[in-house]
Amino acid sequence: MMGLKKMRFLLEVLVPALLTGMLASMAEGRTHYYDFVLKETNFTRLCKSKSMMTVNDSFPGPVIRIHRGDLVYVNVHNQDDFGVTIHWHGVKQTRNPWSDGPDHITQCRIQPGTNFTYKVIFGEDQEGTLWWHAHSDWTRASVHGAIVILPAEGTTYPFPKPDGEHLVVIGSWFSGDLNKEFEEFFSNQTFESLLDDNAFTINGEPGDLVPCGRETTDRYLVDYGKTYLLRIVNAVVNVELFFAISEHNLTIVGTDGTYTKPKVISYIMIAPGQTMDVLITTNQSLGHYYMGARRFTTFSENVSFDNMTATAILQYRGNYTPPVVPSFPTNLPTFHDSESGLGFLPLLRSLATPEHPVNVPLNITTRMFITASINLINYTHEGTEISHLGGSLNNITFMDPSSSVLLAYYRHISGVYTTDFPDYPPSFYNFTGDMHTRPMSVVGTKVRVFNYNESVEIVFQGTNLQGQASDHPMHLHGYTFYVVGMGYGVFNNETDPKSFNLVDPSERNTITIPKNGWVALRFLANNPGVWLWHCHIDRHLIWGMDTTFIVKNGETPETSMLPPPAYMPSCAVQSPIRIEDFRDSVELVDEINVN
Repeated sequence: MMGLKKMRFLLEVLVPALLTGMLASMAEGRTHYYDFVLKETNFTRLCKSKSMMTVNDSFPGPVIRIHRGDLVYVNVHNQDDFGVTIHWHGVKQTRNPWSDGPDHITQCRIQPGTNFTYKVIFGEDQEGTLWWHAHSDWTRASVHGAIVILPAEGTTYPFPKPDGEHLVVIGSWFSGDLNKEFEEFFSNQTFESLLDDNAFTINGEPGDLVPCGRETTDRYLVDYGKTYLLRIVNAVVNVELFFAISEHNLTIVGTDGTYTKPKVISYIMIAPGQTMDVLITTNQSLGHYYMGARRFTTFSENVSFDNMTATAILQYRGNYTPPVVPSFPTNLPTFHDSESGLGFLPLLRSLATPEHPVNVPLNITTRMFITASINLINYTHEGTEISHLGGSLNNITFMDPSSSVLLAYYRHISGVYTTDFPDYPPSFYNFTGDMHTRPMSVVGTKVRVFNYNESVEIVFQGTNLQGQASDHPMHLHGYTFYVVGMGYGVFNNETDPKSFNLVDPSERNTITIPKNGWVALRFLANNPGVWLWHCHIDRHLIWGMDTTFIVKNGETPETSMLPPPAYMPSCAVQSPIRIEDFRDSVELVDEINVN
């Protein structure tokens, strides 16, 4: 009898309790731990060997693979000679800007011989593909990797489960020692030391269209009649890219860690910082098919640049005679195909289902109109006034402070930044016209402060200052936003809002301002902290095309910023903005900006 009572107790009390705990644990997600070791590693590409900074000796770096709702800790050990920070691109870092990573915005660099542990907090709704990368100087060229967020356990994709998946991380390859070239570039400020990609890579390999690339070209083995998910990351430093697969259509189903309505297309255009999830169906004849990645440029066709195309091979399994040369994607647009490049930008729409809803702010409380320009800066050096090239937002060229903006905000330290970043440019003119004699930029560490839960609308306007209009992929840390409108020419605040998409706009963390055009976006300022806004073309970022948003705490602990970790890297080493000497005038700008 006593044994039966114990069995009944186990069945009625302990087993349900254990099941409840297991379900709660599944709902909260799991915790993952990674060790990233930064060190120099030797590689040979384009028939030349070099040493460069990597994570765990790999290029690209290790993949973080989790399920929706999981938590990640990454302990970064710096065994190299340069200070570095790591940014978790697209991760919302809910209430936790301390682990967001941009140098001198939320932290200072992890110095050689030290380590720092990041707590990576994903948004509850984030699912798909994101990525991580270094966020100090140009180190991200070799320090980056993918983040894969699978559906929560017990759930599935909003499309039929693919038969397999493959990562496609597209990166930059520099033949020289990038850190030494970087130091020389900014200490000498000479055009001859200009940094430029020597090639692009797919999963670390430039492919077999370049010298010494044939034996190591990345290959993806597939079976006929299957559907595969490609997770594509543009980790290239300075350019937008076209990507296509010979004789295979791409079905876009996600971007920037959110799902989209399926869109069938023969190619994609992907900006630096963006990710895309695409499905392919292997329904062609058994054979070898090139994947191709080629730069898209909005600059003049008479400006020269390195025109290498990165390739990988989609290779069918089976009994057939391999072709001498894989089939090349004739559907891959050419470098200057603006119709294909800019025409791609407005194509995507959010899924907008009960499982993946859209919550576009409708009652806007804050409106901003921000011009993005390549501009001039005047300053005095040793008694001489010098003109330098600079990026700007509303004619403000951002200067990195000597401390961390986040630390200064949290500890109420004055003198690190000012809170007067303007909602509008200092003057209005024909932003996309040919007049180039507009006001010079002002250098400053100016931020914009928002109250918790403000509904924000921002219109970014591209300009043609100095005759150097170009695309600008803008990235917001700590948030996603809805792209409610896009157009060409100067934004008209009376007529253009009538065409805004408030039903199923694309949800992004990085969006391109089209050349001589505008883009409108909305978001709810409900993630307290300090968050960087910047152009993801690194040359423009280090010239100062960025600013910082501070979102105040809400009224409860659950709507307030988390306290800092016990240890943060020291801010003893200053990180000043880099601005290029403008002594060669427009000719210098032409060559700098196309690379």
